[in-house]
Amino acid sequence: MRGPLARGVLAVVGRETAREPDTAALLSALPAAVLLLDRDNRFRFANHAAEQFLGLSQVQLAHLRLADLVPEDNPIFLLIAQVRDTEATISEHDMTLDSPRLHKQGITVQGSPLPEEPGSVVLVLQDASAARALDRQLTFRSAARSVTGMAAILAHEVKNPLSGIRGAAQLLESSVAEADRELTVLIRDEADRIRALVDRMEIFGEKPIERAPFNIHRVLEHVRRLAQSGFAAHLRIHEVYDPSLPPAWGSRDQLVQVVLNLVKNAAEAITAAALPNGEITLTTGFQHGVWLAVPGSDRRLHLPLLVAVRDNGPGIAEDIRPNLFDPFVSTKPAGSGLGLALVAKIVADHGGLIEVDSRPGRTEFRLHLPVIHDDVEGV
Repeated sequence: MRGPLARGVLAVVGRETAREPDTAALLSALPAAVLLLDRDNRFRFANHAAEQFLGLSQVQLAHLRLADLVPEDNPIFLLIAQVRDTEATISEHDMTLDSPRLHKQGITVQGSPLPEEPGSVVLVLQDASAARALDRQLTFRSAARSVTGMAAILAHEVKNPLSGIRGAAQLLESSVAEADRELTVLIRDEADRIRALVDRMEIFGEKPIERAPFNIHRVLEHVRRLAQSGFAAHLRIHEVYDPSLPPAWGSRDQLVQVVLNLVKNAAEAITAAALPNGEITLTTGFQHGVWLAVPGSDRRLHLPLLVAVRDNGPGIAEDIRPNLFDPFVSTKPAGSGLGLALVAKIVADHGGLIEVDSRPGRTEFRLHLPVIHDDVEGV
């Protein structure tokens, strides 16, 4: 007996249309990507979610085979072969679809046969990256709160003694011999360095955000000008914007800080690798289907605004990636490890999500942010 999904796909591709006239609309409304492959692995149907997942329209997919998007040694082909051999539904979790045209990680793939269409397979693909990003976001936020508590302790227990140490060093500087003056200067400079570190940690404090609508493209343009007039003057910065986006909702200045930090990190990674054709790409888009439950309430926050910062640098080491947003974790020899932790905290304070996708030659940070609505209080 075939299931409703199989019947629905058959209806869409030209059968049983009279009995199930709304099936195409139902399949297009599904948040999961649904594909129908024939016996030669050609695309015969793709719902709206599948078009977004693959970045191609159904018209474009109609002229392609699966092997045109994914190498034939990818495990998804083994799953499809098993579905055809066993004529049973088979699922695979945490699958990677990697090629020059497609890069998806942590994908759940379910394949089902169609008895009425020998050799055809229905694929349902679900991207669990948003759920994993949310889990990591909660971890990042907890870590940021730990830094907040540590900063409060340090401010009280360290800054006052530091002021005394620095003052004593200044007094000694005027009375010691020339040979010892260098030591007093060293004490003073180190006291200043520790105080600056404590000051940086204090920015993790739980201060309320002054929210207002703002144009995200003006934020990105401001960051681009800052970058190209300074640390990224030697790099090309591309802009790929969706001009139809509604206003973002949050703190413009804090989002400038977030994007500037990400662009600066990208520029430093490219520079450290001495790449001759370094590029940074700033992208915006509107992405349906990204919702986040608000803890302690029955409200859900819509996060359709996508902002991405991509570079063609060497990528982030795999052993660092899982803890990249934790405080004091840094890829730089002299880094404090607080920059990306602050980025994660600001994004979380806005109710958003941050993801990173990195491999050699391509690193992309993606921000999912809320937009302004008519009912501002419900955002």
